[in-house]
Amino acid sequence: MPADVSFRTRVRVSSPATPTAVPDQDEVTGVVTVLDPDAPWVTIVWNDPVNLMSYVTWVFQKLLGHPRPKAHALMLDVHHKGRATVSSGPREQMEADVAKLQGAGLWATMAQDS
Repeated sequence: MPADVSFRTRVRVSSPATPTAVPDQDEVTGVVTVLDPDAPWVTIVWNDPVNLMSYVTWVFQKLLGHPRPKAHALMLDVHHKGRATVSSGPREQMEADVAKLQGAGLWATMAQDS
């Protein structure tokens, strides 16, 4: 197979005059999901074996502006459930939040909320 052939394809499913939803096909399972461009994005923090719980709480307060009780509750979700959604909003803002959290040493990703 030529090196320039891609396994992932993107297809517009609506007319250009309306917001477009882009299907995303999982290459292993073949499952197709359609991403709504208007759906909000979320920032997810994952549990890690490195950071202290007090530090994670502090980061949520200082970088995301959460009050201490909420920051503490989110930290407990990360610790006990393995992850927590710590912010939501437009894609650009979630990219900025992920960058800040990663800069502070946390394991953070973003995803489009469904």
